[in-house]
Amino acid sequence: MDYLKDPDAIYSASFAAIAEAVDLDTVPPTLRKIVTRLIHSCGMPEILPNLHWSGDPVTPARGALEDGKPILVDATMVASGITTRFLSKQNDVICTLNAPETRDIAKRLSTTRSAAAVDLWEPQLDGAVVAIGNAPTALFRLLEILQQPETPRPTAIFAFPVGFVGAAESKEALIDADLDIPYLTLRGRQGGSAFAAAAINAVALGDQQ
Repeated sequence: MDYLKDPDAIYSASFAAIAEAVDLDTVPPTLRKIVTRLIHSCGMPEILPNLHWSGDPVTPARGALEDGKPILVDATMVASGITTRFLSKQNDVICTLNAPETRDIAKRLSTTRSAAAVDLWEPQLDGAVVAIGNAPTALFRLLEILQQPETPRPTAIFAFPVGFVGAAESKEALIDADLDIPYLTLRGRQGGSAFAAAAINAVALGDQQ
C-alpha cells in the first residue's frame, strides 16, 4: 500500500492541514501551538470555538516547568501520555489516584477517588502545573480547595474532564470561579486524557515544536 511513512513528514502534513482547516488568527499567539496540538490530538478542528481560556496559561506553565515544578494529573492515562523526554528538568508527574490514602478519603467524604486524590495534591500544589483529563469530580474538588484563601495556588490549569455527567458543568464552574489563575479548557462534554497530555507536551516543547 502507498501511504506516508516518514514521521516528520506526517507531523508537517498534519499541522499544515490544521492550519488550513482553522483560523488560528482568532487565537492569541502564545496559545496557537498548544491549540494546534489539541486539535491534532483528536483530529477535530471543530473544537476550536469551544476552547476557552483566561489569561496566558502557557508562558507561566512553561516557566514553572523550567523551574522544576511538578505536574499534577488526575489520571494515570494523563501521566502516561506526557512525553517525559520533553521535560528538560525531569519534572515529577504526580498522580495520587492510587495512593493508599485516597480510598479512605473518598469513603470519609462520600466522594469519588478522583476527587479524594486532589486532597493529596496540597503539598505539591504551590506553583505546580495542573492537568485534568478525565474526572469532572477532580476539577470540582480542585475548585473547592482553591476557594479556601490559605490553599497554595498552581501556576496554571489545563482542564479537559470528559463525559456525560459533570464534565460540561465542571468546566463552566472553572470559567465562573474567577480564581485569577490562568487556564485553558474545552467547553462541553468533550475532553479526555489525550487533550490534557497534549497540552502539557505542547507547553514542554515550547519553540521546539
